[in-house]
Amino acid sequence: MLLTGGGRGGVRPFRKDGGGPLDRRLPWPRQRRVLRRWRRTRPFWGGLLLLLGGAELLLVPLSPLTVLVSLGLGGIAAVGIGIALVVAGLFLWFLPHTHHYVSVNALILSVLSFAATNLGGFLVGMLLGIAGSAMGFGWTPVPEDAEEDPAPPRVRDGQGTRTLAVLLPVVIVAGIVNGSPARAAPAAGTIVAARTPPTITTTLFAPQGFIVAGVKEIPTADGPLKVMVLRMKAASLTDYELTTRDGGEELALGADTLDLSGSVTLYLTKFKGCVEGLLCLTFTPDRLPVPPLVPPFVFMTDVSAEQALVTSDSIVAGGLSLKASA
Repeated sequence: MLLTGGGRGGVRPFRKDGGGPLDRRLPWPRQRRVLRRWRRTRPFWGGLLLLLGGAELLLVPLSPLTVLVSLGLGGIAAVGIGIALVVAGLFLWFLPHTHHYVSVNALILSVLSFAATNLGGFLVGMLLGIAGSAMGFGWTPVPEDAEEDPAPPRVRDGQGTRTLAVLLPVVIVAGIVNGSPARAAPAAGTIVAARTPPTITTTLFAPQGFIVAGVKEIPTADGPLKVMVLRMKAASLTDYELTTRDGGEELALGADTLDLSGSVTLYLTKFKGCVEGLLCLTFTPDRLPVPPLVPPFVFMTDVSAEQALVTSDSIVAGGLSLKASA
């Protein structure tokens, strides 16, 4: 217990654990102290509002038919968005380092619920979701020297706010453009990637279907290369440009639009882009998006990436251009 100055020269007790007279009268002081410490190391109130908003959206379709504005697809959408908001709230509680990415997606779903469900659960669920998303996005970890000495959120090595989210994604090309004859010939059934992954830029990357992220090693002429692996059903890119980085003559392949479809797989050593045009992140094989499953409505803007390889059943390009520079 510490003593601090009080009114008229007196002193008053100050408890470091934040307890006061009322706190001492309530039952289970130790359990409540543990709960407070846990609550202060994560966006607790933002997650709670998302849980309440999701629960409200789930309850509306179960109301009497006379209460509903519409049923059918609206009811189904309310259930889907409600479950998604509940999951987002749980992510804020148990994976607080993902709060930026999770909050952005929860905000989009909350706004979408106004048109897709019964007016966003008669506005209540939508407003709770928007408020919870804002609180989750703006949350910052409690300093270590704060009251009750709360433990900082557990963040995996170097991932901080750049994990995602994410999320996430990107970019491709019709093939690896390289005119060097010294490249090693691939063995039967083996695809050998470029020695130095070319650089890719695009103003918009829009995937179709869920993106699943992972890490693996692929063969190159200089040995195995560790890459991020992004798999999706299809993807479209706008203002696409690929530039080789092998030295010597530099080749650049450009396209106004590039559409890939059918088991699209991207092998990347680095990726930078802005989720929904708002939150800019950088991913590498050691810093994957969290969670590693990205929903299909997430798009990226101002994307740049180092692409070792891309595979796709179909590639359709519009407005192709090819240029070389020394």
